[in-house]
Amino acid sequence: MTDQTLQSGSASGTAGPRAGWFGRLIYRSETARGYTLLTPALVFLGVAILVPFGILVVMSFWTAEGFGFDTTLTTHNYEQFFERPIYMALLSRTFGISGMVTIATVLLCYPMAYYVAFHVHRNKMFWLVLITLPFWTSYLLRVFAWKVVLGYEGVINSALLSVGLIEAPLEFLLYSKQAVIITLAHAWAAFAILPLYVSLEKIDKSLLEAATDLGDGPVRRFFRITLPLSLPGVISASLLVFIPTTGDYITPALLGGPDGAMIGNLIQKQFGPINNWPMGAALSIILMLCIAAISLIFIMLTLFVRKRIS
Repeated sequence: MTDQTLQSGSASGTAGPRAGWFGRLIYRSETARGYTLLTPALVFLGVAILVPFGILVVMSFWTAEGFGFDTTLTTHNYEQFFERPIYMALLSRTFGISGMVTIATVLLCYPMAYYVAFHVHRNKMFWLVLITLPFWTSYLLRVFAWKVVLGYEGVINSALLSVGLIEAPLEFLLYSKQAVIITLAHAWAAFAILPLYVSLEKIDKSLLEAATDLGDGPVRRFFRITLPLSLPGVISASLLVFIPTTGDYITPALLGGPDGAMIGNLIQKQFGPINNWPMGAALSIILMLCIAAISLIFIMLTLFVRKRIS
């Protein structure tokens, strides 16, 4: 018998019994070893997510009394949401703004991702770094920068006044729904470009060449091959933009004004100046449930698209 055979025999026969059944399972199963390596991260994420979520759920069934809480379980907060039209109006406005931000972001980012995927053959990493360049600065700084650009004496109004196109500053640019949409679309552009780029980069170029040989022009080739094959990336980008923008409250607070307020602003005030944490928790739960339902629709749409493509 060779030394290698003896070593393998000792490893399987000696080390196993010493380590017990769990050690033998980890030793023999590569999947078990993988889950063992993931366990610390999974435990941390589970505790960091599930515990606060559980506290939020329980608190949503409490009621506020002065500076304290009545811990008697009740559905009063959820009843208030459906009884007061302001809550439903803010929720509808939030999804409307997030939907417009998602559409605008995907439409603006798709050509950029298309150019990098199909027309940049050298230094692609340099282009990807340029795409993520806005993330090198603070989110608040970018919001304040747009406040300067869209302000009454900002870059846009000053330029239009200087060339004589307008006689007074455009008031709808700042403290409006339009300002929120523009700022959020710029802030989350990189999150849309990257999945779009990955989806476009995976397209087999021979399919495009075959379509060209069969007589398809650029437009027909795009709508018959490129766009259908990149739809999973479009849906993923839409999901990555839509979910975080629904809970944003900084941009509406700084640029939205009364017409651009979103449900996140109301939740922040419930936990802040209003000091009604149970109502804020109930609004958060309702928002999360709505987002989960919409996300499920996105996932089902993605699976349907992939099934049709395959």
